[in-house]
Amino acid sequence: MTKTYQVVGIGNAIVDVITQADDTFLELMGIEKGIMQLVERARGEMLYGAMTNRVQTPGGSVANTLAGLGALGLKTGFIGRVHDDALGRFYAAEMEADGTSFVNPPVPGGELPTSRSMIFVSPDGERSMNTYLGISSEISSQDVPESAASDTEIMFLEGYLYDKPKGKEAFNRAAELTHKAGGMVGISLSDPFCVDRHRDDFRKFVKEMDFVIGNEHEWESLYQTDLSTALETAASESGLVVCTRSGSDVVLVRGDEEAVVPVHRVQPVDTTGAGDQFAAGFLYGLATGQSLETSGRMGCVAAAEVISHIGPRPETDMKILFQKQGLI
Repeated sequence: MTKTYQVVGIGNAIVDVITQADDTFLELMGIEKGIMQLVERARGEMLYGAMTNRVQTPGGSVANTLAGLGALGLKTGFIGRVHDDALGRFYAAEMEADGTSFVNPPVPGGELPTSRSMIFVSPDGERSMNTYLGISSEISSQDVPESAASDTEIMFLEGYLYDKPKGKEAFNRAAELTHKAGGMVGISLSDPFCVDRHRDDFRKFVKEMDFVIGNEHEWESLYQTDLSTALETAASESGLVVCTRSGSDVVLVRGDEEAVVPVHRVQPVDTTGAGDQFAAGFLYGLATGQSLETSGRMGCVAAAEVISHIGPRPETDMKILFQKQGLI
């Protein structure tokens, strides 16, 4: 029986607010360069006010991945929380416009405001992110509609949400519903610090996953060992293991099968969304039954496209790029 969705994701529904800023500005504002920092509401509002020429786009790691998949023509759905405020309504409408069903209506009432991330892009393409988590990190199992979770071929989870007990419950419910209906479930590890904080839980959860995407630091953190030992352990515990290494070969392992995909280095304009679009390319390959190597190559092509311009979502027709590379 065909499912309504090919990929449904659960993630932070964050409005990305992007501006360009030099190192002097970052120092002045006390912004640490090149990393993601969580900020409180007051600092978030102050930084938002200090931004000039803001570009607003719906962001959040898994949401960016879904936008990439939607652009490739897959049927996608997104489970996330936004407040019924201007930014929340903007977010929901933009996701729908990008072809992804926003399955939960904006939440009315005296709730926290919609989440936003203030991103300052330096002249060298580095991004410094200051994220006010707001309402999206309050996602719980009640936000996971059975209609979406059991009606998808692939469920994709965003590691960041694992930080809260309610987020864990949402993941467990989603994984259970999707698996019960015969779908695949996978997670992106998101952040080595997130992995550090929940190592034991993550290790257990990874064993239930059909695929796990992480970068070298996340894998090393998860197994507290060197990369090759970590990947060997992961491959024995999870269905399909993907390891990205910024600018170096991507490694994909499924049981005894392994693929190493070379990365063609390009000078980034803005690295925002590289991992998210890698995931989109890879998931497109997975959803359409491609080999490990082809899925990995699709991920690399998508990542290279997104770092060639400002913003976390593709601007070129990815299918045309895949055709040029002989991938479809």
